[in-house]
Amino acid sequence: MTAPPRIRNIVFDIGWVLVRLDYRPLLDFLRAHGAQLADRDAVMSRIRLEDHETGQLAGHGLLERLRELTGSRAASLEELRVKWLDMFELEPAMVELAHRLSERYRVFLLSNIGDLHWAHLAREYRLHAIGHGALPSYVAGVMKPHAGIYAEAERRFALEPAATVFVDDRRDNVAGACSRGWRGIVHQGYRDTLGRLQDLGIA
Repeated sequence: MTAPPRIRNIVFDIGWVLVRLDYRPLLDFLRAHGAQLADRDAVMSRIRLEDHETGQLAGHGLLERLRELTGSRAASLEELRVKWLDMFELEPAMVELAHRLSERYRVFLLSNIGDLHWAHLAREYRLHAIGHGALPSYVAGVMKPHAGIYAEAERRFALEPAATVFVDDRRDNVAGACSRGWRGIVHQGYRDTLGRLQDLGIA
């Protein structure tokens, strides 16, 4: 039986892998301005976030949809921009791991993300400087776990699926990568992911 090729490419998701997210300040702001919302999922459904994260709706349009949730124009778009951007906290150990791995492997980022968040994360945390390239979903025009985003990553970064491992916090996203022949790790924390990478022979 032929052994699988060694891993040469490591692809990281961003949210809940390289950064944590806290939507509470945004939700509190919307409610304070009259929005009737149950939770984060209700907000994302109402604003049809997938339109933004597939590049069909630019950042200004997303902010307009957020303001529509309040039923008034009392909330300024600039205030909403600040709340939309101010939800991230860096995972330093994971970011450092990605940088270290990029010295010996081809490292890429693949994330469901819109233009506002991507520009913010690049500006504030320099996530765009990790590894050898990034494919945000708004650029790809398709989101995980759709097969098209993995196919575009393969094309853009010359990835051999069997030599590629994908690290994401969502099982469905990892399953989408594995259906293309990639290896996958469901991220549950730094030490667990580090051990899973080592199990794959990644030093």
